[in-house]
Amino acid sequence: MNNKAKIAVCCHKKGFNCAQAVFSAYAKELGIDEVTALKVSAAFGAGISRMGETCGAVTGALMVIGFKYGQIGADDKLAKEKTYELGKEFMNKFKLHNSSLLCKELLGHDISTPEGLKAIRETDLSETCNKLITDAVELLDGF
Repeated sequence: MNNKAKIAVCCHKKGFNCAQAVFSAYAKELGIDEVTALKVSAAFGAGISRMGETCGAVTGALMVIGFKYGQIGADDKLAKEKTYELGKEFMNKFKLHNSSLLCKELLGHDISTPEGLKAIRETDLSETCNKLITDAVELLDGF
């Protein structure tokens, strides 16, 4: 596990969501403060606001890619295309490692339903999420 992955897992263990854990691990490198990183990524945990959709570790990583390469001028089509290309490449690699991009599939429960949320709360999935966070951060090393 690399240093950024350790930072991200530590953040998650403190109670932050997967997106916050991944994105905030890059805050210093991206030139933003940790509080800003935590706030920006706060709604993306549990498959985007507990909808069980795209994994928070993935959305946090996509934020890092967007922050590094994203388009800042309306006519900067090259940056826009590069960001989409890198985002797609990252998601494909993550899916190869984990078989899915969806939180509900990765966790085995649909967190968007009361039954799924109850099952998640009764099951310790911290190791599953920490593995996904670690995978996301380690995959970001190539970007």
